[in-house]
Amino acid sequence: MTRTRLSTLVALAALGAGAGFLAQIAFAAAGLPKYRPEYPLALSLLFIAGIVVAFALPIRRATRAEVRTRIDPFHATRVVLLAKASSLAGALLTGASLGLLVELLTRSGGLNTDSLLRTLAVLGGSIAVVAAGLVGEWLCTVPPRDDDPDADRVAPGSLES
Repeated sequence: MTRTRLSTLVALAALGAGAGFLAQIAFAAAGLPKYRPEYPLALSLLFIAGIVVAFALPIRRATRAEVRTRIDPFHATRVVLLAKASSLAGALLTGASLGLLVELLTRSGGLNTDSLLRTLAVLGGSIAVVAAGLVGEWLCTVPPRDDDPDADRVAPGSLES
């Protein structure tokens, strides 16, 4: 498995930004109330970010300790996949939050401070999920073996001891 590329994260953020912006415009055009993110969403995103890092830390400890312990490769693979999925979903949510923020800042009729704070809170939580996913991938990277000819290339999730 390869690490998550920055270009993938940027593309998903751009897709999410367009979708968030267009959704707000579509809601307004249809006469429906616009989406207003809630604070529990931001707290949930922070909780998810913490969970991702908490799952990846034992793998890092086991692979970098003086006496390496055996890790279930299926568990390690699941943790790496969780971290990768978190970074991708977080990038999409970051983009959607940015789209909501741009629509909020560019609309006429004045700025609603409560909506601005809510959107910024969700944006912060989304960025935390992206960061936690990338850190989780990094924590699950296995150090190269001494006898490995491809010591420069280390794929995350390849936990052969």
